[in-house]
Parts: sequence; C-alpha cells; structure tokens
Amino acid sequence: MNGSSAVLAFAGGTQFAPLELGPATLSGCLYALGVHRLRGTARAVPRWRQACFYAGLILIVVTLTSPLGRLADELFWAHMTEHLLLADVGALLLVLGLTGPLLAPLLRVGWIDRLRALSHPLVALPLWGLNFYLWHVPLLHEAAVRHEVIHAIQHLCFVGFGANMWMALFGPFPKPAWFTSAWQCGYILSVRMLGAVLGNVFVFGGHAFYDVYAHGERLHGITPDGDQNTAGAIMMVWESVLTLLLFGAIFMQAARDSIEQQELLELADARGVALTPERARRAVAAGRGAELRARVERNGPTTPHPG
Repeated sequence: MNGSSAVLAFAGGTQFAPLELGPATLSGCLYALGVHRLRGTARAVPRWRQACFYAGLILIVVTLTSPLGRLADELFWAHMTEHLLLADVGALLLVLGLTGPLLAPLLRVGWIDRLRALSHPLVALPLWGLNFYLWHVPLLHEAAVRHEVIHAIQHLCFVGFGANMWMALFGPFPKPAWFTSAWQCGYILSVRMLGAVLGNVFVFGGHAFYDVYAHGERLHGITPDGDQNTAGAIMMVWESVLTLLLFGAIFMQAARDSIEQQELLELADARGVALTPERARRAVAAGRGAELRARVERNGPTTPHPG
C-alpha cells in the first residue's frame, strides 16, 4: 500500500458535506460577481486579495471534504485541527480578500450595514470567545459530532465569528482611532490567550471530557486522555506560532500605513487639496489609499501649492 493509500485508509477516505459546501459555493459566486463589477475601475479588487479569498474558500472546502474531515468525527485532535484551519486560517484569508467597494452593495441594506458594529474590537473579541468556549461545552460539542446539521452550524459559527474577529484587525471597515498598533497587538494576545487557556485545560485537565470519540479512539489505538492531550498541545503550539506571525504582520502593516499616509498628506499639500491626517488614516486603514490618491490628483491643481 503506497503512502497516499495508507493515509486514506487510516482516515476512512474523503467525505461529501453538502450542508457546509453550499455556503462556500455561494460565497465564491457572489465574490466573483463583485470582483467582475469592479474590474477596470479605480476600485478594482487587487489580485493578491482575490488570491487570499479564493485560497480561504479552497482551504475550507478541502478541510471539510478531505480525510481530515472524516477523521474529525473519530478523534478529538483531528477535530481540533479542523477547527483551527477553519476558524483561524480560512477565516483570516477570507477577510484579507475583502475591500470596502466590494462590500458596498451589501452595506446599502440597512440591517446588514448595522451588523458592522459587531466587528468593533470590543464587540468582536467577546463574541469570538463566547462562541469558541460554548462549542467546547461537552453537551454542544458531542451533539455537533453526532448530528450533521448541528455540525454544519458549528462550522458556520467558527468561520463566521472567526472572520468577524479578524475583521477588527484586517477588515476594510474604519477602525476606532484608539485602535493603534499597540492595541491591535493586545487584541491578538487576548485572542490567543483565550485559546491557550482552553488548550491548557485539555492538556492538564486530568481526564477526557468527551465520550463521543471513544469508538474512534479504540479504532486508532489512542487513549481518551492521549487524544485530548494531543488536541490541547496542537492548540497551544498553533496559538504560539500564529501570535508571532501576526505580531510581525501588524508591525509591517503599521510601517506601510504610516508611509502611505505621509505620502498622501504630502501629495495633498502639493496639490492644494484639503486633507486631514485623520481622513488619510481612515482611507489607508480601509485599503482605499490608492483611491484617495487618484481623487487628490484629479481634483488638485497641477502646480505646487504655494507655501
């Protein structure tokens, strides 16, 4: 038996998850339509953002339909890995693919526009934490493993609240003026600490919390305690690695934003266009710096502003 066959045999083969693939397919179609609508305009979606969004969708689909998706019903450590891929990596990539102009048609709907308040850092963080911990309560967690519909709802919640948590950091909506790089690092640390606490509980909790994996653990020759300890260790290691990567990304983004803001202010001054530092900051934070630059160049005089 070759390596790939062994993996498939171990995991029980691939699986089809229509309840969970439907939202991914719909999201991909709507995104493609939005990208097509903006193509050729000053608000066109950058290729790197398109690549991020489609990579996020592909990761989510592959995670749900690959052998890992089936193994997640049998072993807790596999289920934990699945959720980390969906809620952290997949959701983050989806958010990186979004822009303000892309979301504009949706935001014209009143009740959808009001949902933007959920992405405020002081709202998004507790919502994410509440969702994260509730789905690890034994009653809810085991119900998700046993029932396909509840499992689909669980995955939608992980992706949805995960994306909302990332929107506070990397989304196209204007961020609060106080939410500087230092606060963003604190936000990341808070998210990661919430995950690390639960990881420690799984590693040092003293006994297995879930009985639903008993058959799979016997099948794969792993004890319940060993399964749970492995899941907790995976979470703790992943939280540490992701925290370091995100800290680096925040510092690099802050440096790029600062340079772009200064360039916009200098261009506006040279063109005689009124532009406040706050407006420049908000445009850059929303990913609309290039659009503001084009507007300044279009509206300002061709000669330098005196003084």
